[in-house]
Amino acid sequence: MSRESEAESPGDAAPLPGILSEELFAELVAFRRDLHMHPELGNQEFRTTAVIKARLEKAGLRPRVLGIGTGLVCDIGDIGDTGADGSAASGTPVLALRADIDALPIPDAKSECPYRSTVPDRAHACGHDVHTTVVLGAGLVLARLHREGRLPRPVRLVFQPAEEVLPGGAVDAIAAGVLEGVGGILAVHCDPRVDAGRIGLRQGPITSACDRLEVALDGPGGHTARPHLTTDLVTAAARVVTDVPAVVGRRVDTRAGLAVTWGRIESGHAPNVIPQHAELSGTVRCLDIEAWRTAPDIVVAAIDEVANLHGAKSEINYVRGVPPVVNAPGMTELLRDAQTLRRGAATVEDTEQSLGGEDFSWYLEQVPGALARLGVRTPGERTVRDLHQGDFDADESAITVGVELFTAAALMYAADA
Repeated sequence: MSRESEAESPGDAAPLPGILSEELFAELVAFRRDLHMHPELGNQEFRTTAVIKARLEKAGLRPRVLGIGTGLVCDIGDIGDTGADGSAASGTPVLALRADIDALPIPDAKSECPYRSTVPDRAHACGHDVHTTVVLGAGLVLARLHREGRLPRPVRLVFQPAEEVLPGGAVDAIAAGVLEGVGGILAVHCDPRVDAGRIGLRQGPITSACDRLEVALDGPGGHTARPHLTTDLVTAAARVVTDVPAVVGRRVDTRAGLAVTWGRIESGHAPNVIPQHAELSGTVRCLDIEAWRTAPDIVVAAIDEVANLHGAKSEINYVRGVPPVVNAPGMTELLRDAQTLRRGAATVEDTEQSLGGEDFSWYLEQVPGALARLGVRTPGERTVRDLHQGDFDADESAITVGVELFTAAALMYAADA
């Protein structure tokens, strides 16, 4: 793959030099493959944290491991003390680039891949290894620009653990102070529906809220010959499964997209015994952030009503997950301009709001930011892949695209500050 040696200037910003040398691109591919071979689950990313830290230190940077023991933050340039409004000492808010570093608890199903996972039942099946490599690569380029005196403003790299663990490692990262002095934050997420070389953008909500729901139903039990003398618990559980989504759907504006979907139901051990206990679990997803804020009360009330109607006692554990990622207009346009500069306007496509959740949303509750969908499908490929599947893989040319995107965006952000 060829990469440009020089690029146009982003307005009045410093000239944008060649982004990736052949040597750095090869190193980043090897780095990504190493992560892919050694996936670690949320809050267990000790090796991953160590290899990121070692590479940043080799570049002369001073990364700091988060207090929780995994994940790290690294400043490029001197941010200095922050003011009461969170601005850097220079008066200019800092741009942060965020990557999530954890993997998923599923087996790697790629049978003929030299860099498939070496850890049983663990895989980077959501592209976090690519996200991490992109932010690392952008950081190495920006560090070089800083050494050469060509980085006008500092940039912060955030390598966040536990994105796949509700309510998300972003909560711990924010508590550790990664947003201090930050005025904007950017991220990418791999999208196997978008060709490598392209990105997908959307102003406003680009993902959905996602919460977890666990329900226990209890009754006295009995004989299936006499359901009228007890609580028919299996029927009660079935009615909760079928009726609650319909009830919830009638208590909010349908445009909010509030949906309850069950993933597990368990009850009973014998065909002629009415059980005393049933368990259900599922997810609550919502397109609208305001409806998400009211979702727990609505869903819990609906479960209680249906369970009571059938004589079952309910115990509900509503686990708050993540709000929708809501892309700020200015930050979305920053990504659009950066991609247009490097690859042309035709490489930016509109994308729909996903029903998936992403804990990047927690950062956007604090500062404006935007998430782009990074194309990782090899152009012309006909195989349909999806995230969270064991055969997921990425066209590694997407690494170059992501590094270019973040580097250009960082320089443009500095020029506009």
